[in-house]
Amino acid sequence: MEHHRHYMIFKPFGMLSQMHSRDPKEKNKRFLGELFRFPHEVMPVGRLDEKSEGLLLLTTDGKLSDRINRSGIEKQYLIQVDGAIDNGAIERLEHGVEIGISGTRYQTLPCQAKILDEVPELPPADKKLRIDRHRPSSWLSLTIREGKYRQVRKMTAAVGFPTLRLIRVRIGSIDLSDLEPGDVKELKSLDF
Repeated sequence: MEHHRHYMIFKPFGMLSQMHSRDPKEKNKRFLGELFRFPHEVMPVGRLDEKSEGLLLLTTDGKLSDRINRSGIEKQYLIQVDGAIDNGAIERLEHGVEIGISGTRYQTLPCQAKILDEVPELPPADKKLRIDRHRPSSWLSLTIREGKYRQVRKMTAAVGFPTLRLIRVRIGSIDLSDLEPGDVKELKSLDF
């Protein structure tokens, strides 16, 4: 039986969810490979865009990665949005909103959304993020069971509150716990 390796990382803001790139246009970008000496066969399970941060799982088991991506496992995000989000926007998010995916309209699945009364305890935001420059911001928790390209950002924009900061804090039963940006932790398994 083949022995696979699994990792969880706190992907920092400004890093791409890939190990490296040979594309000359990406020579000034940051990649996951700079965080740790991962096995050659390791791959991210899903992705976070360059401006998103938080929990990212990696594995050397391609079949497991595919199964996790297709299984509808919950993914929880803490999101700082531009403006004071209201209950009407939260209800719309919970029922699903229409967003664009690859040039076509897509109706997101129902999800869990909640306004956070207090700012979550998180590492400081990257200085490149333009937070609270012109108007107040607010925080919400969003838990989805799908993961389309830039879905969470598109969802908050669809209800009138563009995402300023996006942090994935949980995938299934695995959460960020005490990891800091750039930390890598090897896991015995990826059980959900």
